[in-house]
Amino acid sequence: MYKATALSRFRTIVSLLGVLTFIGVVGYVLIEDYDLTQAVYMTIITVSTVGFGEVRALSPAGQWFTSFLIIASFGTFAYGLTLLTQVLISGELVADLKRRNLNKNISKIEGHVILCGFGRNGRRALRKLLAYGQDVLVIENNPQIIDQYIKPLDVLYLEADATDDEVLKTAGVDRAKALVSTLSKDADNLFVVISARSLSPKIRLISRASSESTERKLRAVGVDSVVMPEGVGGGHMASLVMNPDIVEFLEHLSVEGSSDSNLEEIELSDLVGESRSCTLNELHIRQRTGCTIIGIKDPEGNYSVNPNSDEVLKPKSRLFVLGNASQIKALNELLAEINPNNTFIQP
Repeated sequence: MYKATALSRFRTIVSLLGVLTFIGVVGYVLIEDYDLTQAVYMTIITVSTVGFGEVRALSPAGQWFTSFLIIASFGTFAYGLTLLTQVLISGELVADLKRRNLNKNISKIEGHVILCGFGRNGRRALRKLLAYGQDVLVIENNPQIIDQYIKPLDVLYLEADATDDEVLKTAGVDRAKALVSTLSKDADNLFVVISARSLSPKIRLISRASSESTERKLRAVGVDSVVMPEGVGGGHMASLVMNPDIVEFLEHLSVEGSSDSNLEEIELSDLVGESRSCTLNELHIRQRTGCTIIGIKDPEGNYSVNPNSDEVLKPKSRLFVLGNASQIKALNELLAEINPNNTFIQP
């Protein structure tokens, strides 16, 4: 866990000076019968050792008290001034305050995606998630990667080890909608998803794998989706050989909200409520937004491509919608009107 070292030391010095100032004011009021203004003035010139004149001649008891106050405050004041100069020049205090503010923001976030690891796959995943307008929290333990890649993006992050349960708790795994693990070692990915599943049984888990044996293990512990980058890349190359025009056509479709043709995934309950069934015809999506429903996934996980208009949709079905930027925007506005709390692509 992060400790605000400079901030803690600075607070300690301020507290000590505050205590000494309080003792001085009370002492001068009781011993010399000063009023509050005189006592504060006398305490400040004594603690700061500036050497201005006394309010009036001190009694022997007052002289002893002043001597004690000078001895007690000299080292504290000198150390405090040195520390303040050091942290201001080095920027350590400012950095601590920024990290403190970052931790506050992390404690408030919910419905976010936790991205573990920020290598090549992690950076690609972040770009797509940000294109959706999705809140993302990155966990990365390499300070060089954080300085070079994460800080310029102005996203929430934790400089920590994602395999640590306490780090996942700090990241709000119990409030997150999904966790994506793209760590370089399969064992680390496995450990992360096991911990995440135990801390948040309903969270959606997506993990990278480098071998089929790891993929089987990840699915066995409850990972929803496993991606093997090498396998995906090889399959894409083969498709470019056998069906280049189809691949080029598919590449014109975007799921990032930034292309002329975009894909959107929505849940039926966002349109008609939590428990109602209906047909595609009843939704009137084409007439209301111009978008076309090109596929359906039912609650059991079965897919239907290019469905008929009279197909009955069950609650919790998911619809895959194709449209240009203005049509997707119209769909988002329709969904926001029905359910203002949902967040969707902003083309």
